[in-house]
Amino acid sequence: MMIDVFVYTGGEQEAPRMVRHIIIDRSVKIIPARAFQYRFQLLSVEMHEDVEKIEEFGFDNCHSLTGIKLLGVREVEQFAFFSCDRLCEVEFGDKLEIIGRNAFSGCPIRSMKLPSIRTIEHGAFNNCLQLTEVEFGSYLERIVYDSFIHCHNLRRIAIPLKDSIFSLGTTTGQQQYNHFNHCDNLITVDLVGGVNKTISSLLLQSWKDDLNAEIGFVNELLPNTHVSEKTDLIRQSIPFVIQRTEHYKAEHNKLLKEHMTLLELGIWKAKLDEKEEEFLEGRAKRAEVDVESMRKEKRIKSGASIVIKNFLPFLKLG
Repeated sequence: MMIDVFVYTGGEQEAPRMVRHIIIDRSVKIIPARAFQYRFQLLSVEMHEDVEKIEEFGFDNCHSLTGIKLLGVREVEQFAFFSCDRLCEVEFGDKLEIIGRNAFSGCPIRSMKLPSIRTIEHGAFNNCLQLTEVEFGSYLERIVYDSFIHCHNLRRIAIPLKDSIFSLGTTTGQQQYNHFNHCDNLITVDLVGGVNKTISSLLLQSWKDDLNAEIGFVNELLPNTHVSEKTDLIRQSIPFVIQRTEHYKAEHNKLLKEHMTLLELGIWKAKLDEKEEEFLEGRAKRAEVDVESMRKEKRIKSGASIVIKNFLPFLKLG
């Protein structure tokens, strides 16, 4: 018998097999394992922001489900939305940290923004054939192998500039990095986080140009890279960009320190000359002058220390 609307309150309650619309009661914080598995007629789920976890197989094989909002969810466990082959609209909130194994495998999701994600497990989005764009946040720590394999329409990813994000996996007896392999149309990798701000803050334009060229180099190579080697290309480019970025940050801070020292000396000299002129005009008859004492006093009053204290930390790159 077809049920139009069902309010789920958790516990031992079981959702009808032929339900179309489910409302999650405010008392429910966790969607239990297999709670809505094989609800083939399920069209929509009204999920409140206090739901923190969806356990394994929670919505597995809900073939009619087209969209869902996961605004408060922190973890989606393995196979939670496996083979939901009409699930094209998923709104990920800013609390989601872990996506489990094969959680969205085979879903026709079109694009994703995962601002708070830390870990994406094995095969989480493999065979998502409609996926075109993925943007991770700066919190990303680990992507496990097979995560996005065979996402043939994926064109762009945005990732933070961090080493060791890609976890080595074993496929057909061989260890390899294949996270984005067979993503035939993947041609753009953008960087998120503080790296772009760092580059724009560098003192010399030549440094900015060099780093932007290094970052852009991977995008020049991707279109002609074999589908089984795309992950390796991305992975290998990251440590080199990190190394160059750290080099230019060090050069930036070194040059900044030199410039600020010259500025300090210039301000000190200008003030000293001014005071010495006043001294010579007003006290020409004085027999002895404690030059060292005067220089110390005038340096303190010159204002250079104020400039250094407030301006240098503002320009220095961390």
